[in-house]
Amino acid sequence: MKRSNIASWSRLGVKLFRSLLPWSGADSRTLESNQNDWKAASSPLLEMKEIHKHFAGVHALKGVKLEVHRGEVHALVGENGAGKSTLMHILAGVYPPDGGVVSFNGHRDIVIENERQAERIGIAIVYQERSLFSSLSVAENIYAARQPVNRWGVIDRSRLLAQAKRILDSLGLALDPKTPLHELSPARQQMIEIAKALSLNAKLLIFDEPTAALTESETSVLFGLIHQLKNQQVGIIYISHRLQEIFHVADRVSVLKDGELQGTFPVSETSPEALVARMVGRELLDGGRPQGPVPDCGPFVLEVFHLSDRYTDEGFRWGLKDISFQVGAGEILALAGLAGAGRTELALSIFGVRSRGAGEIRVHGKSRSIRSPKDAIAAGLGYLPEDRKEAGLFLEMSVANNIAAARLGDFGSWWINDQKVNALALDCIKRLRIATPSLRQPVQHLSGGNQQKVLLSRWLLLNPTVLIVDEPTQGIDVGAKVEVHTLLRQLARGGAAVIVISSELPEVLAIADRILVMREGRINGELKHEEATEEKIMRFASMTREGALCQ
Repeated sequence: MKRSNIASWSRLGVKLFRSLLPWSGADSRTLESNQNDWKAASSPLLEMKEIHKHFAGVHALKGVKLEVHRGEVHALVGENGAGKSTLMHILAGVYPPDGGVVSFNGHRDIVIENERQAERIGIAIVYQERSLFSSLSVAENIYAARQPVNRWGVIDRSRLLAQAKRILDSLGLALDPKTPLHELSPARQQMIEIAKALSLNAKLLIFDEPTAALTESETSVLFGLIHQLKNQQVGIIYISHRLQEIFHVADRVSVLKDGELQGTFPVSETSPEALVARMVGRELLDGGRPQGPVPDCGPFVLEVFHLSDRYTDEGFRWGLKDISFQVGAGEILALAGLAGAGRTELALSIFGVRSRGAGEIRVHGKSRSIRSPKDAIAAGLGYLPEDRKEAGLFLEMSVANNIAAARLGDFGSWWINDQKVNALALDCIKRLRIATPSLRQPVQHLSGGNQQKVLLSRWLLLNPTVLIVDEPTQGIDVGAKVEVHTLLRQLARGGAAVIVISSELPEVLAIADRILVMREGRINGELKHEEATEEKIMRFASMTREGALCQ
């Protein structure tokens, strides 16, 4: 990817985000005027000096320092594996440091032994990977292990629900606090994670990729909340791979690379290109994005005819309704749309995870009965789920075994030939630049971007005829994002049909040969690469064909 392209995407992203925010205009100027409030503080809220951390022979943090002031939004950026999450886990009491000094809120050289102690002294973290309990209610998750009790030590449920409702209202969430968590979408669950952190009344809040699963409207609410917290002199550490967010919400930004601090800069004195250069330290290729009109694709590989759910509008408002489309060999087709438009439901229906009421699926012109993922794989289909940890990876298993999981039959009938598995996995690790200290490393200990590469390796080994990827770059850094785009383009060049579902409009415009825009379970518009713009996509996503706004 050329740096000029990165800059243009970032500027376009900033413009889009600001146009969506409720405090644009005069309120935006107020936000900018308050950005330097933290400078007035006489001493930093947080100081971390010479922080070191080792894992299984890997020097993950090498003398890192970080300083955050009251009322400051301090962004932390870097590639996956740069050490951002490790540094935050030390601050949150998850890991002990191997060296260094931490000072917080006037107390010097403190030792944060566990998460509960971090919460007691005023440090709260919103994790990138949710730390919630699906079997509990929204209120029980917000106040897990901290439920209000009456004088007999029994949980005061009325007070619990009332407190949770106040937190939900502050986030603009019209939710019943008694709702079981498992009934919520991933985006809503992420908002509950944020509500949980807010309930602690912390002096320092850490946001680790908070918008990765959020819709644009939810992101707007979050940014408004951050503005309020700044005014209350709360210190905020904001980790994000979306550079446009950094330039919108942060006062200063620190860059990590390979466990070392590359520098700290006021956001007004740096640029997306400068940050990328410090984060990556290498030239980013463009992933093979064709210039000008896209050549005609090959023969249709996947054809979907009149796919519908069992329910009508009266019974299931967001069900799939009479969907038909085709994807050709060598083509990357993007599915765009607002949250709830039915993109993931369509992918799951094609892959046999969801039952459907009607419709026909053809692969290479042959009608296929796909009622399960096993049927889909046999037909030559692959699917990378939106939630890689919940639905894609075997977290306790090694990197090598995760890569080989889809081809276990190739490694022995009665027992697994570990030598063959390791040789294949090592080749994938080299080709996809997967950062791991060992083939035997449990995949749960890898960064989000490297986990995504492991999952992508598994499907590339099967050489699928059709590969569906749902939010392929969610929560991964700019360097890994370009590498994933390059891999998808290479797969298409090899003759596969690739379907990409993405909520990031710059990503859709960057990678897609053709775009289908969904709205309320239907395909509401189609755009070729050369004619597509963010405005056209949003018009199809939010308006009926007759021009009425989506309600």
